[in-house]
Amino acid sequence: MTLPKNIADRVWLVMLAATLTTWALGSSGATGTWAVLVMLGLACLKGVLVILDFMELRHAPLLWRILLLGWLTLIAALIVLFYWIGST
Repeated sequence: MTLPKNIADRVWLVMLAATLTTWALGSSGATGTWAVLVMLGLACLKGVLVILDFMELRHAPLLWRILLLGWLTLIAALIVLFYWIGST
């Protein structure tokens, strides 16, 4: 099997694998901090791929990339913070 030459197809395959991994973790009953961090990390990876490739910001002005990737980082950090506060 060869990888598709189109970057959008490759990104789609990575996002599909990340979704299936998250689904497998959730349906297997994986619990604990490691499971939450893995699932959040995969969600962030998918967010980065959407921002850079499907929204076509990979070659956009730096300000747009900083704003959107910063927003994604802020939201992920807040989720981790609230999870940590809730688990103590």
